[in-house]
Amino acid sequence: MDRYGKSVREILNSPFFSTFYYRTKKGKLRPTIRAWRWLSIIVINLLFFLSFFIDIQFLEGTMNGSRLLGFHLIDPFTALEIFAAKHHIHTNVIIGSLTLVAFYFLVGGKAYCAWVCPYGLLSEIGEHIHLKLVRKKIIKERKFNPNIRFFFWAVFLTAAALDGYLIFEVINPIGIFSRFIVYGWSLAVVWVFVVLFFEIFFSRRMWCKYICPVGTTYNLIGWVSMTKVKWDMEKCDHCGACLAACFEEHVLEFTKPKYDKERQEKGIKTQLVVNGDCTLCGRCFDVCHTDAYNYEFRLKDLV
Repeated sequence: MDRYGKSVREILNSPFFSTFYYRTKKGKLRPTIRAWRWLSIIVINLLFFLSFFIDIQFLEGTMNGSRLLGFHLIDPFTALEIFAAKHHIHTNVIIGSLTLVAFYFLVGGKAYCAWVCPYGLLSEIGEHIHLKLVRKKIIKERKFNPNIRFFFWAVFLTAAALDGYLIFEVINPIGIFSRFIVYGWSLAVVWVFVVLFFEIFFSRRMWCKYICPVGTTYNLIGWVSMTKVKWDMEKCDHCGACLAACFEEHVLEFTKPKYDKERQEKGIKTQLVVNGDCTLCGRCFDVCHTDAYNYEFRLKDLV
């Protein structure tokens, strides 16, 4: 993908596989952030598979609960489900979930969704197909209020509390797909592709954007996390490529030119994407021809 010297339309309509590399201003090829993210997802889930298949005991388990070199790691929403269903929680679950909370507090709450989640990789492929169908006017784009995810978050926890069972895990495509990677085929995998079907033909990244309580839990961490995306107003020419590329486009709403006057009056030159829905996926970086985006670690001055 050549984001320099190209129109916004050409950048956004780049062939899918070309989005894994870009050509620098000096003409050299470099991997995009999407390439690094996919590598991260593949390596992490490959370690899950190898730890089970050849018993290397490095990263054992699945996305719901695992052990890294023997140390327990528990998905925070899974821990909340266990507490809601059983009304008590084991020490290992507390330690494992708080460890992940602390980690994502440092590296960015919903970074899990972009850099770790195996379903997110499938969803990106589905998103590419979806956008192609929208451009050809075969289907319509459907958008909803992203805050609906908090309703689903509460519903799944309430269901666990009332039933005493982790009901969400029956339909959780992340857990199902993770178990498929580690343990092999099961009929439940069909549900993963049903969800993907709706994302392709009904609404862009529907599960991730409007339903997933796992991502919603990381959203809560994301608001206060120490790693943020930083936008430089002085470099930005408001081409809108970042807004089109971001599936959580509301997190970049502040970059629109209608807010420039207010920023100039306050002397603001850079702003952080503080919204917890930001996944730090770097797609805004990959399509920005003015290099107006960067990562910012807010504790750097104390380190």
